[in-house]
Amino acid sequence: MTLTTAQAFAKFLEDITATENQKSSFIPARKNSVDKDMKAAFPSTSDIPYSKGILMGSASKNTIIRPLDDIDVLAVFSNEKRAWQDKYWNDSQAFIYRIRQAYAGTKIQQVGTRGQAIRVFYKTGGHVDVAPVFYKGNDVYHLPDGSGGWLLTAPTIANNWYAAKNKALNYHLSAVVRLAKAWNRSHSKRFRSFHLETVAASTFSSLGSNYRDALQKFFEWAPNRLYVSDPGGYSGDLSSYLTSAGRQNLIDALNAAADRARKANEAEARGDHAEAKRLWRIILGTSFPS
Repeated sequence: MTLTTAQAFAKFLEDITATENQKSSFIPARKNSVDKDMKAAFPSTSDIPYSKGILMGSASKNTIIRPLDDIDVLAVFSNEKRAWQDKYWNDSQAFIYRIRQAYAGTKIQQVGTRGQAIRVFYKTGGHVDVAPVFYKGNDVYHLPDGSGGWLLTAPTIANNWYAAKNKALNYHLSAVVRLAKAWNRSHSKRFRSFHLETVAASTFSSLGSNYRDALQKFFEWAPNRLYVSDPGGYSGDLSSYLTSAGRQNLIDALNAAADRARKANEAEARGDHAEAKRLWRIILGTSFPS
Protein backbone atom coordinates (compact mmCIF):
# COMPACT_ATOMS: atom_id res chain seq x y z
CA MET A 1 0.00 0.00 0.00
CA THR A 2 1.31 3.41 -0.98
CA LEU A 3 1.82 5.63 2.03
CA THR A 4 0.53 9.16 2.27
CA THR A 5 3.03 11.83 3.23
CA ALA A 6 1.68 11.90 6.79
CA GLN A 7 1.92 8.10 7.05
CA ALA A 8 5.48 8.09 5.69
CA PHE A 9 6.44 10.83 8.14
CA ALA A 10 4.94 8.90 11.08
CA LYS A 11 6.76 5.73 10.04
CA PHE A 12 10.07 7.56 9.69
CA LEU A 13 9.68 9.12 13.13
CA GLU A 14 8.95 5.71 14.61
CA ASP A 15 11.96 4.22 12.82
CA ILE A 16 14.40 6.78 14.27
CA THR A 17 12.92 6.81 17.79
CA ALA A 18 14.45 4.56 20.46
CA THR A 19 12.29 1.51 21.10
CA GLU A 20 10.69 0.91 24.47
CA ASN A 21 13.15 -1.93 25.06
CA GLN A 22 16.09 0.35 24.28
CA LYS A 23 14.75 3.01 26.66
CA SER A 24 13.95 0.58 29.46
CA SER A 25 16.82 -1.88 29.07
CA PHE A 26 19.69 -1.02 26.71
CA ILE A 27 20.26 2.60 27.75
CA PRO A 28 19.95 1.97 31.52
CA ALA A 29 22.26 -1.04 31.15
CA ARG A 30 24.99 1.12 29.64
CA LYS A 31 24.61 3.68 32.42
CA ASN A 32 24.62 0.92 35.06
CA SER A 33 27.82 -0.52 33.60
CA VAL A 34 29.52 2.82 34.24
CA ASP A 35 28.25 2.79 37.84
CA LYS A 36 29.51 -0.76 38.36
CA ASP A 37 32.97 -0.04 36.99
CA MET A 38 33.38 3.25 38.83
CA LYS A 39 32.14 1.90 42.17
CA ALA A 40 34.56 -1.00 41.94
CA ALA A 41 37.51 1.25 41.11
CA PHE A 42 36.65 4.12 43.47
CA PRO A 43 34.90 2.76 46.59
CA SER A 44 34.09 4.79 49.67
CA THR A 45 37.65 4.25 50.94
CA SER A 46 39.15 5.95 47.87
CA ASP A 47 40.45 9.50 47.98
CA ILE A 48 37.94 10.20 45.20
CA PRO A 49 34.94 8.02 46.10
CA TYR A 50 32.45 7.54 43.29
CA SER A 51 29.09 9.04 44.10
CA LYS A 52 26.71 8.30 41.23
CA GLY A 53 26.16 8.32 37.51
CA ILE A 54 23.64 10.60 35.84
CA LEU A 55 22.29 9.83 32.39
CA MET A 56 22.79 12.93 30.27
CA GLY A 57 22.55 14.16 26.71
CA SER A 58 20.09 12.93 24.12
CA ALA A 59 19.28 9.70 25.93
CA SER A 60 18.03 11.60 28.97
CA LYS A 61 15.83 13.94 26.89
CA ASN A 62 14.37 11.27 24.57
CA THR A 63 15.95 13.08 21.63
CA ILE A 64 18.38 10.28 20.77
CA ILE A 65 17.87 8.75 17.34
CA ARG A 66 18.49 5.28 16.00
CA PRO A 67 20.79 3.62 15.40
CA LEU A 68 21.79 4.28 19.01
CA ASP A 69 25.46 5.05 19.28
CA ASP A 70 26.54 7.66 21.81
CA ILE A 71 25.23 7.46 25.40
CA ASP A 72 26.38 10.25 27.75
CA VAL A 73 26.93 9.63 31.45
CA LEU A 74 28.02 12.19 34.03
CA ALA A 75 30.25 10.29 36.47
CA VAL A 76 30.05 12.20 39.75
CA PHE A 77 32.91 11.95 42.25
CA SER A 78 32.68 13.19 45.80
CA ASN A 79 35.06 15.88 46.98
CA GLU A 80 34.50 14.99 50.63
CA LYS A 81 38.21 14.24 51.04
CA ARG A 82 39.29 17.45 49.30
CA ALA A 83 40.98 15.66 46.41
CA TRP A 84 39.97 18.38 43.97
CA GLN A 85 41.70 21.11 46.01
CA ASP A 86 44.67 19.03 47.16
CA LYS A 87 45.50 17.04 44.02
CA TYR A 88 43.68 18.07 40.87
CA TRP A 89 42.66 21.72 40.95
CA ASN A 90 45.44 22.61 38.46
CA ASP A 91 45.66 19.28 36.61
CA SER A 92 42.35 17.94 35.38
CA GLN A 93 44.20 15.84 32.82
CA ALA A 94 45.71 13.73 35.61
CA PHE A 95 42.22 13.23 37.00
CA ILE A 96 40.68 12.16 33.71
CA TYR A 97 43.55 9.77 32.93
CA ARG A 98 43.14 8.24 36.36
CA ILE A 99 39.51 7.51 35.58
CA ARG A 100 40.57 6.07 32.22
CA GLN A 101 42.91 3.65 33.98
CA ALA A 102 39.96 2.19 35.85
CA TYR A 103 38.98 0.45 32.62
CA ALA A 104 42.36 -1.28 32.27
CA GLY A 105 41.90 -5.03 32.09
CA THR A 106 38.16 -4.88 31.56
CA LYS A 107 36.32 -6.52 28.69
CA ILE A 108 35.77 -3.22 26.94
CA GLN A 109 36.87 -3.15 23.31
CA GLN A 110 38.61 0.21 23.46
CA VAL A 111 38.88 3.28 25.68
CA GLY A 112 39.86 6.71 24.45
CA THR A 113 40.32 10.00 26.27
CA ARG A 114 38.59 12.96 24.64
CA GLY A 115 39.77 15.87 26.78
CA GLN A 116 36.56 16.30 28.74
CA ALA A 117 35.26 12.73 28.65
CA ILE A 118 36.34 9.12 28.33
CA ARG A 119 34.87 7.28 25.36
CA VAL A 120 34.25 3.63 26.17
CA PHE A 121 33.64 1.39 23.15
CA TYR A 122 31.76 -1.86 23.68
CA LYS A 123 32.41 -5.10 21.84
CA THR A 124 28.68 -5.39 21.21
CA GLY A 125 28.71 -2.02 19.45
CA GLY A 126 28.22 1.62 20.35
CA HIS A 127 29.98 3.62 23.01
CA VAL A 128 29.45 5.61 26.18
CA ASP A 129 30.99 9.01 26.80
CA VAL A 130 31.83 9.15 30.50
CA ALA A 131 32.32 12.73 31.73
CA PRO A 132 33.98 12.56 35.17
CA VAL A 133 33.21 15.51 37.43
CA PHE A 134 33.63 16.64 41.01
CA TYR A 135 30.49 17.80 42.75
CA LYS A 136 30.70 21.47 43.74
CA GLY A 137 27.20 21.90 45.18
CA ASN A 138 23.75 23.10 44.12
CA ASP A 139 23.73 20.90 40.98
CA VAL A 140 26.99 22.47 39.76
CA TYR A 141 30.05 20.38 38.88
CA HIS A 142 33.76 20.82 38.15
CA LEU A 143 34.36 19.40 34.64
CA PRO A 144 37.78 19.03 32.96
CA ASP A 145 38.08 21.70 30.27
CA GLY A 146 40.20 19.60 27.89
CA SER A 147 43.43 21.52 28.44
CA GLY A 148 44.31 20.68 32.05
CA GLY A 149 42.04 23.20 33.71
CA TRP A 150 38.44 23.11 34.83
CA LEU A 151 35.14 24.69 34.00
CA LEU A 152 31.83 24.76 35.81
CA THR A 153 28.84 22.98 34.34
CA ALA A 154 25.24 22.43 35.42
CA PRO A 155 23.83 19.85 33.00
CA THR A 156 21.04 18.69 35.29
CA ILE A 157 19.74 22.26 35.47
CA ALA A 158 19.85 22.39 31.66
CA ASN A 159 18.02 19.06 31.48
CA ASN A 160 15.29 20.33 33.81
CA TRP A 161 14.93 23.46 31.66
CA TYR A 162 14.48 21.32 28.54
CA ALA A 163 12.00 19.01 30.28
CA ALA A 164 9.89 22.01 31.30
CA LYS A 165 9.92 23.31 27.71
CA ASN A 166 8.91 19.90 26.37
CA LYS A 167 6.04 19.69 28.87
CA ALA A 168 4.84 23.20 28.01
CA LEU A 169 4.77 22.17 24.35
CA ASN A 170 2.60 19.14 25.12
CA TYR A 171 5.59 16.79 24.72
CA HIS A 172 5.83 17.45 20.98
CA LEU A 173 9.25 19.15 21.24
CA SER A 174 11.37 15.99 21.47
CA ALA A 175 9.74 14.50 18.37
CA VAL A 176 10.58 17.62 16.36
CA VAL A 177 14.14 17.56 17.72
CA ARG A 178 14.57 13.92 16.68
CA LEU A 179 13.47 14.81 13.16
CA ALA A 180 15.82 17.80 13.08
CA LYS A 181 18.64 15.53 14.22
CA ALA A 182 17.86 13.13 11.37
CA TRP A 183 18.24 16.07 8.98
CA ASN A 184 21.47 17.12 10.69
CA ARG A 185 22.87 13.59 10.45
CA SER A 186 22.09 13.47 6.73
CA HIS A 187 23.64 16.88 6.03
CA SER A 188 27.19 16.94 7.44
CA LYS A 189 26.27 17.14 11.17
CA ARG A 190 26.96 20.87 11.33
CA PHE A 191 24.84 21.29 14.48
CA ARG A 192 26.11 20.01 17.84
CA SER A 193 23.39 18.05 19.58
CA PHE A 194 23.02 20.22 22.70
CA HIS A 195 23.00 23.36 20.58
CA LEU A 196 20.29 22.00 18.26
CA GLU A 197 18.13 20.93 21.19
CA THR A 198 18.44 24.33 22.85
CA VAL A 199 17.71 26.24 19.64
CA ALA A 200 14.56 24.16 19.08
CA ALA A 201 13.43 24.54 22.70
CA SER A 202 13.97 28.30 22.48
CA THR A 203 12.21 28.64 19.12
CA PHE A 204 8.68 27.34 19.66
CA SER A 205 6.00 28.94 21.81
CA SER A 206 3.44 26.36 20.70
CA LEU A 207 3.53 22.99 18.94
CA GLY A 208 0.95 20.61 17.58
CA SER A 209 1.18 17.14 16.15
CA ASN A 210 1.77 18.24 12.53
CA TYR A 211 5.51 17.68 12.58
CA ARG A 212 5.88 18.44 8.86
CA ASP A 213 4.73 21.99 9.50
CA ALA A 214 6.79 22.22 12.69
CA LEU A 215 9.95 21.06 10.95
CA GLN A 216 9.46 23.64 8.19
CA LYS A 217 9.15 26.35 10.84
CA PHE A 218 12.27 25.09 12.61
CA PHE A 219 14.28 25.36 9.39
CA GLU A 220 12.86 28.82 8.70
CA TRP A 221 13.37 30.23 12.19
CA ALA A 222 16.61 28.57 13.36
CA PRO A 223 19.02 30.72 11.28
CA ASN A 224 18.03 33.74 13.37
CA ARG A 225 18.18 31.84 16.66
CA LEU A 226 21.62 30.24 16.57
CA TYR A 227 22.87 32.49 19.37
CA VAL A 228 21.49 30.77 22.47
CA SER A 229 22.93 30.63 25.96
CA ASP A 230 23.50 27.47 27.96
CA PRO A 231 20.30 27.00 29.99
CA GLY A 232 22.49 25.57 32.75
CA GLY A 233 24.05 29.01 33.08
CA TYR A 234 27.77 28.24 32.68
CA SER A 235 28.74 27.54 29.05
CA GLY A 236 27.78 30.86 27.50
CA ASP A 237 26.81 31.04 23.82
CA LEU A 238 26.27 27.49 22.58
CA SER A 239 27.05 28.50 19.00
CA SER A 240 30.59 29.58 19.85
CA TYR A 241 32.05 26.38 18.35
CA LEU A 242 31.01 27.60 14.88
CA THR A 243 33.57 29.44 12.81
CA SER A 244 32.33 32.26 10.59
CA ALA A 245 32.35 29.90 7.60
CA GLY A 246 30.79 27.10 9.65
CA ARG A 247 27.98 29.38 10.80
CA GLN A 248 27.25 30.46 7.23
CA ASN A 249 27.30 26.85 6.01
CA LEU A 250 24.81 25.91 8.71
CA ILE A 251 22.54 28.84 7.83
CA ASP A 252 22.72 27.91 4.13
CA ALA A 253 21.83 24.29 4.95
CA LEU A 254 18.87 25.40 7.10
CA ASN A 255 17.63 27.73 4.36
CA ALA A 256 17.86 24.98 1.75
CA ALA A 257 15.94 22.61 4.04
CA ALA A 258 13.30 25.28 4.70
CA ASP A 259 12.79 25.78 0.96
CA ARG A 260 12.41 22.03 0.34
CA ALA A 261 10.13 21.60 3.37
CA ARG A 262 7.88 24.40 2.16
CA LYS A 263 7.67 22.82 -1.30
CA ALA A 264 7.03 19.39 0.25
CA ASN A 265 4.16 20.75 2.33
CA GLU A 266 2.72 22.53 -0.72
CA ALA A 267 2.94 19.29 -2.73
CA GLU A 268 1.17 17.40 0.05
CA ALA A 269 -1.58 20.04 0.20
CA ARG A 270 -2.35 19.59 -3.49
CA GLY A 271 -2.34 15.80 -3.13
CA ASP A 272 1.04 15.11 -4.78
CA HIS A 273 2.37 12.73 -2.14
CA ALA A 274 5.05 11.30 -4.41
CA GLU A 275 6.66 14.72 -4.81
CA ALA A 276 6.24 15.55 -1.12
CA LYS A 277 7.92 12.31 -0.07
CA ARG A 278 10.71 12.82 -2.61
CA LEU A 279 11.51 16.19 -1.10
CA TRP A 280 11.33 14.91 2.48
CA ARG A 281 13.71 12.10 1.49
CA ILE A 282 16.23 14.71 0.36
CA ILE A 283 15.80 16.55 3.66
CA LEU A 284 15.74 13.61 6.07
CA GLY A 285 17.81 10.98 4.29
CA THR A 286 17.37 7.96 2.07
CA SER A 287 15.71 5.90 4.80
CA PHE A 288 12.61 8.09 4.56
CA PRO A 289 9.80 5.82 3.27
CA SER A 290 8.78 6.05 -0.36
